[in-house]
Parts: sequence; C-alpha cells; structure tokens
Amino acid sequence: MKFSPLPLDGAVVIEPELMEDERGFFMRTFCCEEFSAHGFDSNLIQCSSSFNKRKGTLRGMHYQDKPHEEAKIVRCTMGNIYDVIIDLRPESTTFKCWAAVELSADNRKSIYIPKGFAHGFLTLEDESEIFYMMSERFYPERARGVRWDDPAFAIDWPSDVCVISSRDKSYPDFIQ
Repeated sequence: MKFSPLPLDGAVVIEPELMEDERGFFMRTFCCEEFSAHGFDSNLIQCSSSFNKRKGTLRGMHYQDKPHEEAKIVRCTMGNIYDVIIDLRPESTTFKCWAAVELSADNRKSIYIPKGFAHGFLTLEDESEIFYMMSERFYPERARGVRWDDPAFAIDWPSDVCVISSRDKSYPDFIQ
C-alpha cells in the first residue's frame, strides 16, 4: 500500500498495490502491522456500509464526541464520491481546515481519517456504495455533526446537493 499525506495532520490517502495476472488482480486494503508502523490507529473494531441511490446525495459532516472518538478508513466500493474531512481538533495547526479526495470503485483509493475529524461525502454517481472501518463502535448518544455548508469551513463542493437528511442540513453554525 502507498500512503500519501493529505494537508491535514495525520490524514492520508491509501492507494493499493495491485498484483495482476490473467485472472484479474489481488490487493490488500488493510494491514494492522503496516498501519501501526505508520503511526495510525490500527485497532479497527467495526465495519459499516452505506448505499446511496442518487448522484448528489450528501452524507455528513459526522463525528463521534469524546470519549468515543473514532479513526476511520473509508473506501468507495461502487460508484464515485467526493469525500471530505474537517479537522476539529482545537490543538491542531490545521483546526477547522478541510481536505477532499475523490474515491471511486475505479481508483480503489481509501482515506484514513484520524480521531477528532468530521467526515462526509457527496455522491458523484448514482448507486454509490461506501465501506467504512472504524476504531470505535457507534454510540448514538455521542453522534455529532457540523453543517456541510457552514461558512466556518467554506467547503468547495463540486456539484449541487440534491438529497440530504433533515438532520445533516440542520446542524447549527460551528462556534469555537
């Protein structure tokens, strides 16, 4: 696997190394030892998927509050998404900054998201599916979010949002 740092401290894009032959290919998407050697949280204890019917579906920007913050590895297994992370760690030099990566079934890239980040995505194709690996189980009472269009972050989304949950569009302005 190739790890390419993003401009936000601790976040990386992961590109698999394909082993190809006449049958197709094989690739590793996670290795506990390799992730630990790079200083990433490799204690991944829960996996989830989301399926999104329509292009223009936005999910986010979500995180879990202390003491159940979670690191994540996110990969698009079908379709194409614009994946966005925001650094919400007040002590970080990149606090309130965001970064985005296009993840698709074709490019097979993943993103490693450290604890203390909000995460969300916009689907760029119909029928997009996302696979998540998390370092913490989901605690509904600790689930939080920031608004996708909050001026505190000024995220530059590549296209219009057509589908969004009432919860995701109703988060208050971020104040810190």
